Amino acid sequence: MRAEKKLFRETFVKRLKELREEKNLSQKSIAEKLGIPVSTYANWEQGRREPCIEDIYKILNVLQIEANDLFYE
Repeated sequence: MRAEKKLFRETFVKRLKELREEKNLSQKSIAEKLGIPVSTYANWEQGRREPCIEDIYKILNVLQIEANDLFYE
Protein backbone atom coordinates (compact mmCIF):
# COMPACT_ATOMS: atom_id res chain seq x y z
CA MET A 1 0.00 0.00 0.00
CA ARG A 2 1.37 3.39 -0.92
CA ALA A 3 2.20 5.70 1.98
CA GLU A 4 -0.43 8.29 1.01
CA LYS A 5 -3.20 5.70 0.77
CA LYS A 6 -2.16 4.15 4.09
CA LEU A 7 -2.22 7.54 5.83
CA PHE A 8 -5.58 8.37 4.23
CA ARG A 9 -7.03 5.05 5.42
CA GLU A 10 -5.63 5.45 8.93
CA THR A 11 -7.11 8.94 9.15
CA PHE A 12 -10.49 7.70 7.94
CA VAL A 13 -10.56 4.87 10.50
CA LYS A 14 -9.56 7.19 13.35
CA ARG A 15 -11.98 9.96 12.39
CA LEU A 16 -14.89 7.57 11.82
CA LYS A 17 -14.67 6.35 15.41
CA GLU A 18 -14.03 9.82 16.86
CA LEU A 19 -16.98 11.38 15.04
CA ARG A 20 -19.31 8.54 16.03
CA GLU A 21 -18.30 8.92 19.66
CA GLU A 22 -18.70 12.73 19.50
CA LYS A 23 -22.32 12.13 18.45
CA ASN A 24 -22.74 9.66 21.35
CA LEU A 25 -23.66 6.84 19.00
CA SER A 26 -22.86 3.18 19.52
CA GLN A 27 -21.67 1.05 16.64
CA LYS A 28 -25.05 -0.67 16.74
CA SER A 29 -27.05 2.54 16.53
CA ILE A 30 -25.05 4.02 13.67
CA ALA A 31 -25.20 0.71 11.79
CA GLU A 32 -28.99 0.74 12.16
CA LYS A 33 -29.16 4.32 10.86
CA LEU A 34 -26.99 3.32 7.90
CA GLY A 35 -29.06 0.19 7.25
CA ILE A 36 -26.07 -2.16 7.50
CA PRO A 37 -25.01 -4.99 9.82
CA VAL A 38 -23.04 -3.98 12.91
CA SER A 39 -20.23 -6.26 11.77
CA THR A 40 -19.88 -4.29 8.53
CA TYR A 41 -19.62 -1.02 10.40
CA ALA A 42 -17.17 -2.50 12.91
CA ASN A 43 -14.97 -3.67 10.04
CA TRP A 44 -14.85 -0.10 8.70
CA GLU A 45 -13.83 1.28 12.10
CA GLN A 46 -11.17 -1.38 12.49
CA GLY A 47 -9.78 -0.77 9.01
CA ARG A 48 -10.54 -4.28 7.78
CA ARG A 49 -12.89 -3.09 5.05
CA GLU A 50 -13.67 0.17 3.27
CA PRO A 51 -17.18 1.50 2.64
CA CYS A 52 -18.32 2.11 -0.93
CA ILE A 53 -18.96 5.70 -2.02
CA GLU A 54 -22.70 5.33 -1.45
CA ASP A 55 -22.07 4.28 2.16
CA ILE A 56 -19.66 7.18 2.65
CA TYR A 57 -22.43 9.58 1.63
CA LYS A 58 -24.76 7.86 4.10
CA ILE A 59 -22.13 8.25 6.85
CA LEU A 60 -21.81 11.96 6.09
CA ASN A 61 -25.59 12.33 6.25
CA VAL A 62 -26.07 10.34 9.46
CA LEU A 63 -23.24 12.13 11.26
CA GLN A 64 -24.22 15.48 9.69
CA ILE A 65 -20.65 16.26 8.69
CA GLU A 66 -18.67 17.34 5.63
CA ALA A 67 -16.30 14.97 3.83
CA ASN A 68 -13.28 16.94 5.06
CA ASP A 69 -14.32 16.20 8.64
CA LEU A 70 -14.13 12.49 7.90
CA PHE A 71 -11.00 12.31 5.78
CA TYR A 72 -8.74 14.98 7.27
CA GLU A 73 -7.63 15.77 10.81
